[in-house]
Amino acid sequence: MEPTTPQEACFEAGIKFGTLYHQFAGTPVSPDSADSLERAMEEAIENQPFCESVTVDILEEVLAAELAERSADYAELTGRFVEVEMVVAYEGCTVRTSMAMDGDYPRMSVDELREG
Repeated sequence: MEPTTPQEACFEAGIKFGTLYHQFAGTPVSPDSADSLERAMEEAIENQPFCESVTVDILEEVLAAELAERSADYAELTGRFVEVEMVVAYEGCTVRTSMAMDGDYPRMSVDELREG
């Protein structure tokens, strides 16, 4: 059975989320570098085929609270510091996706799928 176009569009979104998360997890980040890291993540993923847009929000207040408990001036990037929205357009299908924490897990979700 061949995958449907909407299934392929969702697959493309999954590839981009896997790349985004696993490429940048562990990157040193501080409140001072959060903006530039957000832009770097967005631009890297937007280079991929079918990616319409990516918005990365490093949760600086969560990061600052973490750093208040540490002696270092930075932390390693993990899902608890990041929220992401992404739009993928593939052969007439548009997939809106997001990533946010669900308990202690960074959940990547398909929020909307439009055909045509």
